[in-house]
Amino acid sequence: MGVRSSGAQRENIVADLSESEQDEIERRSAVRVVVVHEAIRKEGEGELCRPSSALAWSGFAAGLSMGFSLVGEGLIRAHLPEAAWTPLLAKLGYTFGFLIVVLGRQQLFTENTLTAIVPLLMRRTWVCLKNVLRLWTVVLITNLAGVFLFAWVAGNTEVFSEESREAFAQIGQAAMQHGFGTVLLKGIFGGWLIALMVWLLPAAEVARVGIIIIMTYLVGLGELSHIVAGSVETFYLVGVGQASFGAFLGSYAIPTLLGNIIGGVSIAAALNHAQVVAGET
Repeated sequence: MGVRSSGAQRENIVADLSESEQDEIERRSAVRVVVVHEAIRKEGEGELCRPSSALAWSGFAAGLSMGFSLVGEGLIRAHLPEAAWTPLLAKLGYTFGFLIVVLGRQQLFTENTLTAIVPLLMRRTWVCLKNVLRLWTVVLITNLAGVFLFAWVAGNTEVFSEESREAFAQIGQAAMQHGFGTVLLKGIFGGWLIALMVWLLPAAEVARVGIIIIMTYLVGLGELSHIVAGSVETFYLVGVGQASFGAFLGSYAIPTLLGNIIGGVSIAAALNHAQVVAGET
C-alpha cells in the first residue's frame, strides 16, 4: 500500500510540472551510457570513412601540435626553482598540446584506440578491421612525423632559450629512465586514461576543456607513457645527440605503443562496449 501511495505521489508531482520544467529535468539528467557509446560509434564511423590523405594531414598537424606539451612543460619548468612541488605546476604545461589537438579536431593515435575500435566491436568484419588498421597506420606515422620535425627544430635552433632547451632535455631523460616492462605498464595506464577522456567528452558539454586538462594533467603528473606526447620528449634527445634512435625505439616507442593499444582497446573500449551490450544503461 505504501509503495503504491509513493508511486502515485511521484506521478502527481511530475504531472504538476510544466513542459519546460520537465525538459529541464531531462537536460540535467545524467547521459545514459548507450548515448555516449552511440556518439563515439558515430564519430568513429566518420573517421573510418575519411580518405587517407585527409587523415595524414590531420595526423601530421596533431604531431606538430603535441610539441606544445613539451614546450609548455619546459617553459614553466625553466622558470621555477628545483623543489618537490615543481612538477605540480610544470605538468600543467603538458596539457597544452592535448587541448590544441582535441579542441582542434586533429587526429591523435591514442584517441583512435577508442573511437575506431567501437565500430569494429559493433560489426566485426574483415573490411572494418582493415579500415581500422589503415587509420591507425596513417595516423601513427604522421603523428610521429610531426613530432620528429617539431622536436628537431626545438632542439637545433634558437627559437627557445638555452634554459628552456635544458628543461626539454631533462623531461626527455626522465621519460627514458625506465626499463621496457615499466614503460609498457605506464603505457597501459596512459592509453587507458586518454581513451577514458574520449569516453567522457560526449557528455561533458561546457566542461570539455576541464575534462581534457584534468585527464591529461594526471597522465603527465604520473609520468605515464604516451606514444605521441612522449615521443616529442624522447626524440628531442635524439635530435640533440643525447640518445640514439635505436634507444628511442627499444626503450620508449615500442613499449609505449604496445601499452597504449592495450590500455585503449582492451580496457577502455572493450569494457565500456561490454556494459552497453550487456544492457547496463
